[in-house]
Amino acid sequence: MGNYLLRRIVHGILSILAVLAIVMLLIYSLMNRDLIFAMDTNYTKMANNQKVVYKYKRWQEYGYIDYMSYTDYLQKMVDQGEMTRAQKEAVASIAVTPDKDKKETRQYIAKFEEYCKENGFEVTRLNAVYGKGNRLVQGGSQQLFAYRDRSLFGRLFIYLRSILNVDNIHKTPTVVGERGLTFVLRDPAYGGEKIAPAIIGNGTTHKYLLYVNDKFPFVHQNLLSLNLGKSYVVNKGIDVFTTMTQTQGSFVMQTTYYPTGLVEQSADDLHTAVYVENSLKGNVINEARYVDDYTGVQTVKAGRSKMGYSFIIGIIATILAYVLGVPLGIIIARNKDKLIDKIGTVYIIFIMAVPSLAYIFLFKTIGALMGLPTTFNMDSLNWTYYVLPIISLTLPSVGGLMRWLRRYMIDQMNSDYVKFARSTGLSEQEIFSKHILKNAIIPIVHGIPGSLLGAMTGAIITERVYVVPGAGNLLTRAINMYDNSVIVGMTLFYAVLSVVSIILGDLLMAAVDPRISFTSKAR
Repeated sequence: MGNYLLRRIVHGILSILAVLAIVMLLIYSLMNRDLIFAMDTNYTKMANNQKVVYKYKRWQEYGYIDYMSYTDYLQKMVDQGEMTRAQKEAVASIAVTPDKDKKETRQYIAKFEEYCKENGFEVTRLNAVYGKGNRLVQGGSQQLFAYRDRSLFGRLFIYLRSILNVDNIHKTPTVVGERGLTFVLRDPAYGGEKIAPAIIGNGTTHKYLLYVNDKFPFVHQNLLSLNLGKSYVVNKGIDVFTTMTQTQGSFVMQTTYYPTGLVEQSADDLHTAVYVENSLKGNVINEARYVDDYTGVQTVKAGRSKMGYSFIIGIIATILAYVLGVPLGIIIARNKDKLIDKIGTVYIIFIMAVPSLAYIFLFKTIGALMGLPTTFNMDSLNWTYYVLPIISLTLPSVGGLMRWLRRYMIDQMNSDYVKFARSTGLSEQEIFSKHILKNAIIPIVHGIPGSLLGAMTGAIITERVYVVPGAGNLLTRAINMYDNSVIVGMTLFYAVLSVVSIILGDLLMAAVDPRISFTSKAR
């Protein structure tokens, strides 16, 4: 069993890497990279050289290229001690055309070009653009930069390297006081009035690395964080995993004890505070609340996360599907060619033949006539909002389970071992329970983990029809908006769930049927 699991895990990891590589190839190499500007209002407002530079910088953010300006190169030399800040300022400005550059500036531009050539960068210089009256046009300032396309494997390596982030006291460039970790028994986020242990960092990305509150699972941590990729359009500036797990809905106001001693009713969650450089200086609101640059906080909201809504609806639908589908499949199989089998077959054909969008709208119309809500409201605690989405997911799954279980059982009924069992005098009930059902249920059991884990990914069509704020719509929105990071992050998430569900399905099959063994035997 151990060798099998090891092989499965290794094969699963290789499969995930292959899927990521294919998706990255499709996105970054085969699709027109200019499509990312389709909904970029900033891009449409720019002109001339400014627009060109903006385009290359956005391509770098999206992961298409490595971008480096002449100023970036000079700053790198300052950081390495190869030149002083005064020298940098003296040669940082380039002239409107190359022939007008100062002699010293030309020397450093030549070094910049030589460095770029050695590292595979292509240098681009844009001369100043003048209009009528020899006046500089909008966005026409001279520019000097270099770029290089990222290789597929380089892009994949960079992405995988940054997936798991381990916070430490050297993450921030500056700190107030000394870098280090502090353990407190009474959390200052609660005003220090109750016992709530916490570990607070200084120099870390997150202020709270470990803390306790009254929400399940009660002990929470920010020491290890998962980074699937930062969104640039769908949920701008927010990581994919955070987008899926962050609560939604209306703000929940509560008494908040800010580090400066200010106490007010706010939805700010101080336990999510992250370092934002220079966010305190000159910001009146932040200065009244915070004593350092740990000012980036999330808000507490009344609703569930995208994954939470999808999982609740999906898990209930899956359970109901098996509770209804398995018994009905057994009944129609045991009554083959009788009236109940024909009724069940009509239902199966209906579910298979009618497009999913059509019967979802059918259920929605029937539900509306019955007085059930047809549009989801995340701020409501009324359970009836879940009814129609769950029914729309359950009934098709019931049809699928009935279909396959009927087929498997009928195949088993016609097997030679069943005929032999009858000849030995076993009753039909014994044959059914000990042989037919046991063998027919094995393929059905294998799909249980996949169905349960798949609930976290959400149902795209169902969630759109009923306006469920779940995870199912996230990938389609990212594709429509060319949000590459979200597409890659969701692909990784789906791929991991698929591999895990396959392994769990195999283990569950072995648990149900002792004849199945993953241990190789010596011959």
